Amino acid sequence: MTKLRAICIGTGYFSRFHYEAWNRIEDVEIVGICNRTVSKAEAFAKEFGIQECGDNLEQMIDRLKPDFVDIITPPETHLPYVKVAAERGIPILCQKALAPTFDEAKEIVETAQKHQVPFMVHENFRFQPWHREIKKLLQQGAIGKLHSLTFRSRMGDGWGEDAYIPRQPFFRTMPRLLVFENGVHFIDTYRYLAGEISGVYSVLRQLNPVIQGEDAGLLLFEFESGAVGLWDANRYNECNDPDPRYTFGEFLVEGDEGSIRLYLDGRITVQRLGQGEQDHEYHHQHINFAGDCVYNTFVHFIDALKNKTPFETDGPEYLKTLAVQEAAYRSADLGMPVRGL
Repeated sequence: MTKLRAICIGTGYFSRFHYEAWNRIEDVEIVGICNRTVSKAEAFAKEFGIQECGDNLEQMIDRLKPDFVDIITPPETHLPYVKVAAERGIPILCQKALAPTFDEAKEIVETAQKHQVPFMVHENFRFQPWHREIKKLLQQGAIGKLHSLTFRSRMGDGWGEDAYIPRQPFFRTMPRLLVFENGVHFIDTYRYLAGEISGVYSVLRQLNPVIQGEDAGLLLFEFESGAVGLWDANRYNECNDPDPRYTFGEFLVEGDEGSIRLYLDGRITVQRLGQGEQDHEYHHQHINFAGDCVYNTFVHFIDALKNKTPFETDGPEYLKTLAVQEAAYRSADLGMPVRGL
């Protein structure tokens, strides 16, 4: 079997989840790591058994001739890396947040389209096993016609003077935090589960004064189908589970024939109207990040790349998610709903 060759770009906090997951994809070989600080790339290469390192992506692509690149760097670096890969006809997997601004995100997507290279945003929440299972249940009509989604998230890593310092200290200076970093995951997941969003009303707050951006929010979504969704989140307060970053919260999905519930430990139940709550068995496990969703995202990317089928989160699709994100911030600024998305 001929393996697909890849160059990974980046050695930050979340990149470790990428390298570990790639090592479990049998038909992919990471042939190089590109990073601004070569010493960090060398450390990762030694840990994960990767041969080549460098700080010049153009030279590495020309020398190693990868089948795709995986961009795992901060948002402000994505456009230059996308241009380098796209100009050479190399397919691209790119982490979210896609770009600092919506206009720059559009430029990234347009660059990939101009050069006709496959492009997918690494948006992994929709690939968490519980969301895939809830989607199946909805498609099977387990609770009838969907009318409401309610997700409550309390991550508990944003309180105190040292908030975010241990893991992602750059969060402290981001002018947009909660919706930009976390809410976008749920906007995308809500679109995956319930279809297109036509309106949003948001109330955003800052609970911890040591940071610059918002760390609490209530977002109310209106769907084209007539359903509604609520995302109630803050990073300040804590949940009552030892692993708040497994499911990232509790989920209630309601239809005209019953309810689906997701608990903090990954348990799913189905409760038909007039009946008791029943456990729903499915496979999920504490591997890598949030139910191994990074691995699941990679499996989808490679399958679609090989078979030349659409990515679930290709450029144009993901711009729809980002349009809702921007509308959420606009709604908070205006103090009123934003509709007609």
